[in-house]
Amino acid sequence: QVQLVESGGGSVQAGGSLRLSCAASGYTYGSSCMGWFRQAPGKERERVAAINTGAGSTYYADSVKGRFTISQNSAKNTLYLQMNSLKPEDTAMYYCAAGGGCYNDYRFWTYWGQGTQVTVSS
Repeated sequence: QVQLVESGGGSVQAGGSLRLSCAASGYTYGSSCMGWFRQAPGKERERVAAINTGAGSTYYADSVKGRFTISQNSAKNTLYLQMNSLKPEDTAMYYCAAGGGCYNDYRFWTYWGQGTQVTVSS
C-alpha cells in the first residue's frame, strides 16, 4: 500500500524559508513522477513543482520559479520542497503526490499525502 507522509509545514514571516519533506513507502521509486501541490481556501488545487523520479526533470509553476526547489533522495524514498522568499500568497495546504506522469492537472495524479499547512504572514 502506497503511503505519502508530509512534514515541515508551519508558520513563517514573508521572506522566510521552509523545507517540506514527503516520505514515500510502498511505491516503486524511480519509475514515475512525484510532485507538490497546494490548495488555498476557495481555490483549486494547483501543481507547485514536480520531478520525474527517473530522469530527474523538474517542473515549476511560474509563481514559484526561482524561489522553490524540488529535489529527491532516492535512497531514502523522500521528496523535498525547499521554499525560499516566501510570500503571503504562498499560504496554503501543501500536498505531496505521486503518479504515472508529471501532469499539471491534479486529477491525473494517483497517490496523495494528508497535507501540511504553510502559513506566511506579512
